[in-house]
Amino acid sequence: MIEFHYGDIVVLKSGGPPMTVDILPGDQISSYSPETWTTYGCVWFRGAHMERGHFEEHLLKKFESPKG
Repeated sequence: MIEFHYGDIVVLKSGGPPMTVDILPGDQISSYSPETWTTYGCVWFRGAHMERGHFEEHLLKKFESPKG
Protein backbone atom coordinates (compact mmCIF):
# COMPACT_ATOMS: atom_id res chain seq x y z
CA MET A 1 0.00 0.00 0.00
CA ILE A 2 1.33 3.42 -0.94
CA GLU A 3 1.65 5.87 1.95
CA PHE A 4 1.94 9.11 -0.04
CA HIS A 5 0.17 10.45 -3.13
CA TYR A 6 0.89 12.91 -5.96
CA GLY A 7 1.12 16.45 -4.62
CA ASP A 8 1.62 15.45 -0.95
CA ILE A 9 4.11 17.62 0.89
CA VAL A 10 6.71 15.52 2.71
CA VAL A 11 10.01 15.94 4.51
CA LEU A 12 12.84 13.60 5.32
CA LYS A 13 12.54 12.25 8.87
CA SER A 14 16.10 13.48 9.40
CA GLY A 15 15.14 17.04 8.38
CA GLY A 16 15.40 19.20 5.30
CA PRO A 17 13.11 21.29 3.11
CA PRO A 18 9.48 20.47 2.36
CA MET A 19 9.23 18.45 -0.87
CA THR A 20 6.34 17.68 -3.24
CA VAL A 21 5.75 14.07 -4.29
CA ASP A 22 5.64 13.80 -8.09
CA ILE A 23 6.57 10.14 -8.73
CA LEU A 24 5.11 7.13 -6.94
CA PRO A 25 6.55 3.65 -6.54
CA GLY A 26 5.16 1.62 -9.43
CA ASP A 27 5.18 4.51 -11.91
CA GLN A 28 6.80 3.61 -15.22
CA ILE A 29 10.33 5.03 -15.47
CA SER A 30 9.86 6.09 -19.11
CA SER A 31 7.63 5.36 -22.06
CA TYR A 32 10.58 3.44 -23.55
CA SER A 33 11.09 1.11 -20.60
CA PRO A 34 8.82 -1.40 -18.84
CA GLU A 35 10.74 -0.82 -15.58
CA THR A 36 9.03 0.99 -12.72
CA TRP A 37 10.21 3.20 -9.88
CA THR A 38 10.57 1.60 -6.45
CA THR A 39 10.93 4.93 -4.62
CA TYR A 40 9.10 8.24 -4.29
CA GLY A 41 10.28 11.03 -6.56
CA CYS A 42 10.18 14.44 -4.91
CA VAL A 43 10.85 18.01 -6.03
CA TRP A 44 11.74 21.09 -3.97
CA PHE A 45 13.32 24.49 -4.49
CA ARG A 46 16.66 25.78 -3.30
CA GLY A 47 16.21 29.47 -4.01
CA ALA A 48 15.04 29.67 -7.63
CA HIS A 49 16.63 26.31 -8.56
CA MET A 50 14.44 23.19 -8.63
CA GLU A 51 15.99 20.06 -7.13
CA ARG A 52 14.86 16.43 -7.53
CA GLY A 53 15.51 13.30 -5.53
CA HIS A 54 14.20 9.77 -4.96
CA PHE A 55 13.58 8.45 -1.47
CA GLU A 56 12.47 5.21 0.17
CA GLU A 57 9.13 5.43 1.99
CA HIS A 58 10.65 4.74 5.43
CA LEU A 59 12.74 7.94 5.13
CA LEU A 60 9.74 10.26 4.61
CA LYS A 61 6.96 11.72 6.73
CA LYS A 62 4.12 14.13 5.94
CA PHE A 63 5.04 17.78 6.35
CA GLU A 64 3.29 19.58 9.18
CA SER A 65 3.23 23.35 8.91
CA PRO A 66 4.57 25.09 12.03
CA LYS A 67 1.76 26.47 14.16
CA GLY A 68 2.03 30.09 14.96
